[in-house]
Amino acid sequence: MKILVPVDGSKYSIEALKVAVDCAKTKGASIDVISVASDATGIDLEVSASEREKIGQRLEQQADSIVKEACEVMSKAGVKAECKVIGTSSSIADAILEFSEEARTDLIIMGSRGLSPSSRFKMGSVASQVVKYSDCSVHIVKLPG
Repeated sequence: MKILVPVDGSKYSIEALKVAVDCAKTKGASIDVISVASDATGIDLEVSASEREKIGQRLEQQADSIVKEACEVMSKAGVKAECKVIGTSSSIADAILEFSEEARTDLIIMGSRGLSPSSRFKMGSVASQVVKYSDCSVHIVKLPG
């Protein structure tokens, strides 16, 4: 079994990592942990090209930090995972789905919400899109309590 865990640094994605650890230990699954670095060219701001490049670098550094932290969680739990940052020029959901298809993922485990400000909806837009369009099963993790 091959599991994909997309992380964004939110408490929901950390909870998804915990579920993935349990699954890996009971099923002997291999795990891919990814963080998506958004492409700054898609940001609708009136800034210079050099400033846009700096924003892009910061987004990539942030994604790298998030995926490293997630891999430390996996390592401390005794689970080996392939960890990487992927870039996107499209949506984050599309990047997750494309990675999942290329990696031939059997299961995606992800948080119900990300870092976006909370709203009245119970599931975030990225999670909703992944559930709707994924070719494999998707386990949505909510916070306990």
